Amino acid sequence: MSCIDARGLRKAFGTTLALDGIDLRVEEGRILGLIGPNGAGKTTALNAILGLTPYQGVLRVLGRDPWTERHQLMREVCFIADVAVLPRWMRVTQVLDYVAGVHPRFDRAKAEGFLARTTIKRISKVRELSKGMVTQLHLALVMAIDARLLVLDEPTLGLDILYRKQFYDSLLNDYFDHQRTIVVTTHQVEEIQHVLTDVMFINRGRIVLNSSMEDFESRYLEVSVRPQQVVAARALKPIHERQLLGRTILIFDGAGHDQLAALGEVRTPGIADLFVAMLGNQAGAAQGMAA
Repeated sequence: MSCIDARGLRKAFGTTLALDGIDLRVEEGRILGLIGPNGAGKTTALNAILGLTPYQGVLRVLGRDPWTERHQLMREVCFIADVAVLPRWMRVTQVLDYVAGVHPRFDRAKAEGFLARTTIKRISKVRELSKGMVTQLHLALVMAIDARLLVLDEPTLGLDILYRKQFYDSLLNDYFDHQRTIVVTTHQVEEIQHVLTDVMFINRGRIVLNSSMEDFESRYLEVSVRPQQVVAARALKPIHERQLLGRTILIFDGAGHDQLAALGEVRTPGIADLFVAMLGNQAGAAQGMAA
């Protein structure tokens, strides 16, 4: 069953086309990484999914129209924005009391368990917390809600690397199961590659790549080519080439592993490296057409 199903999703702001008729399907029980540069359409897509902006096209989230049925939908959806906004005058324990009082699916014991891994004091007021602590508190609140769909927009912004790793481990160990679906956007893409089941690249309002991680890992290969093999490697038509510490690094789409292994060290490319490769090729093609 699909959790999110969009067909011909379009959104314009004046003359700017934020979403250019995209088709999107996310099955239940998947973790999708939505990756794109600033202004690519990520936030607009999330806002449409959450019923925060009107749109053209067909969109169903958990079987509902998010724009006309947002009230019902929000009972089964949780959202973490890139900026955590909590009442600054409240104490941490009051925040927990409030969420427990208004949300029937909030598990206070689970939230307390997340907070136990931090240095946040229950008597502290939100305004006394650092930016990273506010983010930790916000994450603990949302992760303790039993939602069918969790939307994370730059969820670890402002956190140090130690807590970012702890958060993603918690996401897998304490939250995710096959009845829940997660959509996450982040610029720290290498940190979430091991978490994702699916990845989607978006640029200029269009889907550039839509792949399961299984297909990603079998389809795309990166080779650190030995100097004497560079010419032979280029003959296999890589989609991207870069230089790193005197070595030539090439990325291939659909080439055979054994064939590439004869040219150098083969591995699965990082999501960020493939993203740069694909969008760099698009920019080059656009410049060529403009010329």
